[in-house]
Amino acid sequence: MGTLMIYGATGYTGRMAADHATAAGLNPVLAGRDGPRLTTLAGELGVQHRPFSLDDSSAVDAKLQGVSALLNCAGPFLRTAQPLMAAAIRSGVHYLDTAAELDSYRLAETLDEKASAAGVMLLPGSGGSVAMLGCLAAHAARRVPDPQRVRIALHVAGSMSRGSAISAAENLSTQILERTDGVLISRDLSETREFDFGRGPVTCTPVTLPDLVTIWRATAIPNIETFVYVSGDAFPTGDLSDLPEGPTPEQREANRYQASVEVTGADGSKVRSVLDTVNGYTFTPMAAAEAARRVLAGEHRPGFHTPAALFGTGFAETIADTRVFDI
Repeated sequence: MGTLMIYGATGYTGRMAADHATAAGLNPVLAGRDGPRLTTLAGELGVQHRPFSLDDSSAVDAKLQGVSALLNCAGPFLRTAQPLMAAAIRSGVHYLDTAAELDSYRLAETLDEKASAAGVMLLPGSGGSVAMLGCLAAHAARRVPDPQRVRIALHVAGSMSRGSAISAAENLSTQILERTDGVLISRDLSETREFDFGRGPVTCTPVTLPDLVTIWRATAIPNIETFVYVSGDAFPTGDLSDLPEGPTPEQREANRYQASVEVTGADGSKVRSVLDTVNGYTFTPMAAAEAARRVLAGEHRPGFHTPAALFGTGFAETIADTRVFDI
């Protein structure tokens, strides 16, 4: 099947992805900057490891020798996506990651032609909200003739991991975007909208999500708006370095995620669908490991792709007990 490398394997999400990949028989090579922690984790899982930083491109290329697919779990992706995508293209290695940052997807857009020419696939968001929302949007879009608008919201519940909080803080932008007639433009933060996640309508806030790129790329629907509804202490304050590494298994179990979408057709007809799944920190490493397994098994195409377009609308429903229903 080829060799999978997981970069950032000792982080909160990376370690869970390594667990799932090992359980699936993928025998991953663990990688990252922290050599001692990699040695310990690799010993626990009975797999190989390759410690390296991303400062020297020739050294990165050397570490990618013999690797077929690279799963990047090392945030902030603002620092890691560019050197690892570039190295993957140079080395002929398919690239996957768990990024939730818009810039990673814009980067994949700019590298699409180079990746295609090299026969390399770029699949950012192989696990996480991009996989959830992409599958949900594609499901609903099939229910209307000539879909023209997608309004989609993610319900984020429970606490955030330390790495996600730091990554979010570093990528924080006051600019809220939407896609109108195929073009990304600014919108007003006060333009809230109600969504029903299965328990009645709640008010959701506009937010810039990478789905503005991925849903557009997968469906060509020209008008896309993204929103978020936060419950619990999902966005912490204070010194982020003092946060625990991530939610405990009990906390994840207690806080499921949902997403809600409204799609409008050219004739004005509207449909609504909801996705209900496990906590995002449970879903993400499971989906990323499954995406990597499929890529190693031959499910890949050169260039920039999205999970929903590559694996099909039902991909999210293959992860844990995820389900999609129409309302």
